[in-house]
Amino acid sequence: MKLKGAEFAAKAPGIVRDCSIYFFCGQDEAGASAAAGELVAMLPEPGERVEIPGPDLRSDPAKLGDEARSSSLFGDKRHIWSRVTGDEAHAALEALIKTGDMGAGEACPVIIIATSATDKSRTAKLLEKRKDAVVAMFYPPDLRSVTQAVRAMGDAAGVRLDGAVAERIARGANLDVRLAQSEVTKLATYLDANPQSPKPGSMDHLDAVGAASEEDGFASLVNAVLGGQTNKVSGEIARMKQIGLNPVGTLLAIERRAAQLARISAALGNRRYQDLDKGQKARLGIFWKEERDIAEQVNRWRGPKLDRLTNGLVKLHRELLSNSQAAELLLSQGLTNLARLAARR
Repeated sequence: MKLKGAEFAAKAPGIVRDCSIYFFCGQDEAGASAAAGELVAMLPEPGERVEIPGPDLRSDPAKLGDEARSSSLFGDKRHIWSRVTGDEAHAALEALIKTGDMGAGEACPVIIIATSATDKSRTAKLLEKRKDAVVAMFYPPDLRSVTQAVRAMGDAAGVRLDGAVAERIARGANLDVRLAQSEVTKLATYLDANPQSPKPGSMDHLDAVGAASEEDGFASLVNAVLGGQTNKVSGEIARMKQIGLNPVGTLLAIERRAAQLARISAALGNRRYQDLDKGQKARLGIFWKEERDIAEQVNRWRGPKLDRLTNGLVKLHRELLSNSQAAELLLSQGLTNLARLAARR
C-alpha cells in the first residue's frame, strides 16, 4: 500500500489492522517521525521497543528477521523501530519478507523512518504493492498546514487555539510538528486543560510557558555550531552554562535549525541557495535577520554531510535523555564535534 502523509491520519486505523511493515519516508522527516510515533501508539499491543540503527541493518540484513520473530525476555509483545538513511533497510526487509513467505513465522510490527528516501526508492518499490506493508510519503509542510495541525493538536489536548496563536506555535517550531506538539502539551499542562474541560489558549499564556527561543539566547550558539565557528563554540558553551540553559532545550534549538536545513536542501535539489525566490524562502521559514547565517549553513550541510548531522543529533539527544547527570558534558562534547565537522569543507 502507498499513501501520502496527508492521508495518514484518516487511514491509520486500517493500516494498523492490516499491515505489519511500515515505511515512512519523504522530505518531511519531522512529519514522518511524528506519524510513526502515532502509529505505535495505535498498535493494540506495542510492547517493548527494539531499536536497530540503519547501519546495523545494512551490515547484517538477517538481524531484522531474527529480532522481529524473537520474543522479549518476559515473553511480552515487541515492535522494531529503525531510523535509516536512504535504502539502508532494503536488504533487511527483503530478507524478512522472503523468510516470512517461506514459513519462518509471524513477525512483530516493523517501523522504518527513512531519511533521504522517497516513494521512488528501492525499498519503497519493494513494499508498495504488498497488502501487509505501507509506504507513507511525507512532503515538506507549509505554514498553513502546520497551523491547522497545531489547532487540531490543541483540540485533542483541550486547548482552544485561534489562528494567530496556532500560527505562532507553528513558526516557533520551524514547521516541525514534533516541536509544535511539545509546545501544545506544555500549554495544556499550564492551563490544566483537557478534552473534557477545554480552555482557551492566548498569546499571554504562550509567553508564560513558551520554551526559550533562539532570540532568547540560542541564536549565537546555533550559528557557531552549525556555521563551523570552532573558535566561538567554547565561549558559547560557557555562556550556556552561565545563564542556565537546559541542555535538552539547547539541543532542540540545534535540531530545529537542522530540520530547517534539511527542508531547504530538499527544496533546492541541485540548485543553489541564491535560486530561491522570496515566496519559497517564506514557505521554508527563512526570515531576513537569519538569512545570512542560514545561507552559509545550507552550503556547509548538504548531501551525506547533512545525513551525518541528522543522525548525530538523534544519537546525542538519546544520550542526553538516558544520562541526565552528565547532560552538560555530553552536550558540550557533541556540539564541539559538530562544529568541527561543519568546519570541514
